[in-house]
Amino acid sequence: NCATLRGDAAMSTLFGHVKGAFTGAASDRAGLLREADSGLLFLDEIGELGADEQAMLLRALEDKAFAPFGSDKSVKSDFQLIAGTNKDLEDRVRAGRFREDLLARINLWTFTLPGLSERREDIAPNLDYELERFAERHGRKVTFNKEARELFLKFARSPEAAWRANFRDLNAAVTRMATLAPRGRINEALVAEEVERLRERWQKLEPDSSAVPQAQDDDALLRPLLGADLFSETDLLDRVQLAAVVRVCRASRTMAEAGRKLFAASRAKRTVTNDSDRVKKFLARFGLDWKTITATA
Repeated sequence: NCATLRGDAAMSTLFGHVKGAFTGAASDRAGLLREADSGLLFLDEIGELGADEQAMLLRALEDKAFAPFGSDKSVKSDFQLIAGTNKDLEDRVRAGRFREDLLARINLWTFTLPGLSERREDIAPNLDYELERFAERHGRKVTFNKEARELFLKFARSPEAAWRANFRDLNAAVTRMATLAPRGRINEALVAEEVERLRERWQKLEPDSSAVPQAQDDDALLRPLLGADLFSETDLLDRVQLAAVVRVCRASRTMAEAGRKLFAASRAKRTVTNDSDRVKKFLARFGLDWKTITATA
C-alpha cells in the first residue's frame, strides 16, 4: 500500500537497502521489487508515491534494474506490475504530483471498478458474506429474519443509500446489527435503527450546497475574463449563467458541442438549430468569444 510509505521507509520497502544506509538499517534488505523478480507486484494507491520513488520505479520498469537505497550498484528484477488507485492520475499529472512518463508506462490496460452504489446487485450476496465473516470472527452465527432482510435490501438498493465508503459502510452496518441482534436474529427494529443511522451519517457528509462557495468560484473564474469594471457592473444572475457557459465551453472541443450541451432541451423543439451561433451571441453580450475563453482555460 503506497499510501503508507513515506521517506526512507518507502525507498527501503520498495527497492531495498544496504546495511548502514540510514539509522536503523542494521542489515541488508531485498525490497519488494527484487522479491517480485520473475513474478508479479501489486502496488496499491500508486498515486501516493513520492517523486523520488516514482522516478526509480520508472527506471525499474524500463531497464529492469535499480539501485537499492544506499548502494551504488544496480540489481536486476524482471516482474509484472499491477497498480491500483482511487485517484485520477491524469488530474495528478496536471497538478504536478505524478510523472506523466510513469503514467504512460503503466497505463497499458485500465480496468475501472465501480463503487458499491453503482453495482447494487452485489449487495445481497455480500450481505450474506459479511454475516459469515462476523460468525468467523466472533464465533456466533447471526441471521436476518425474512422481513428484516427485505427491509434492509430495499433501502440498500435504493438511490437513497449513498454507500460513500463502499464495502466498508456495508461491513460496518452488518457488524452493528449483528452485534446488537437479540438471540442471533436481526429484526425489523434493528434494521430501522441502522437505516436511520446511515441516513444521518451520509447527510452530514454531503457537501455544503450553499451559494457562497459557488459564487466565490464563479467570481474567481470570471474576473480575469471580464476585467474589474465590467465584472462589477454585471448582475449576479448574469454572472451565474456566464460562469456555467464558460465551464461548458472549456469542457467542449468545439463551440457546436458546447451549444448542444447548453441548449439540449430547447434545441429539441426547434426545426432549425445553430448551436454555435447561440453560444457566440450569448458570449458577445459580455464582450467575450470562444477563442478568448478557451485560450485562458
